[in-house]
Amino acid sequence: MALTIDLAGQVALVTGGAQGVGRGITDRLLAAGATVAVVARNEPADLPAGVSFHAGDVRAPEVAPALVASVLDAHGRLDLLVNNAGGSPSVAAAEASPRFSTRIIELNLLAALHLSTAAHPTLAATGGSIVNITSLSGLRPSPGTAAYGAAKAGLLNLTRTLAMEWAPEVRVNAVSPGMVRTELFDDYYGGPEGAAAAEATVPMGRAAAPTEVGDAVVFLASPLAAYVTGADIDVHGGGEAIALHTILGH
Repeated sequence: MALTIDLAGQVALVTGGAQGVGRGITDRLLAAGATVAVVARNEPADLPAGVSFHAGDVRAPEVAPALVASVLDAHGRLDLLVNNAGGSPSVAAAEASPRFSTRIIELNLLAALHLSTAAHPTLAATGGSIVNITSLSGLRPSPGTAAYGAAKAGLLNLTRTLAMEWAPEVRVNAVSPGMVRTELFDDYYGGPEGAAAAEATVPMGRAAAPTEVGDAVVFLASPLAAYVTGADIDVHGGGEAIALHTILGH
């Protein structure tokens, strides 16, 4: 019999799940049969049918328990938390204000910590799991996004620490994407020509589709990964060449 992934009956909470990488994760979880709840500050206009929206700024610690409670009220259970919300504009470290750096770390690291701890009792009861969306910026120097890179490095450490603390009840894993062709991809690299030059540095010759990050999340949430915890899957098409930093102007 062929191996399949069926997440029917499972409820997933995806932060930032309405657009970009998060939308790719949402779409692939839906395709696997899961029920999906997404979190964002503002309700999007084009959520897929059946996806529930829960408003909240995940940077605020007090929001985390309320979000978990809201999902439980809507769906009766929670099996998967995907800490995806994150990102940062490019600002040189010497030019970034303390408030800017603090907010970036709140979004990319502390939000995941607060939501994970709030969801822990529920996930432990269901034998659920957590997937943290990190970045190659957490594995290498991150010129232009110092606070972001430091936060993502911290998120990888948090993943491994929680995996040890919470096993065997809750599995905790990470996915580290490289370049992903989201709605903002061309703008980030200065237009189509810059984006094409950046993609040319990837051994696979292109950026990932958001759904390809979603496929890694689906695997980690599935019974096929029942013995996988504390792991990090790099979805980067073979890695980034050093020349990428020249393209970015750093």
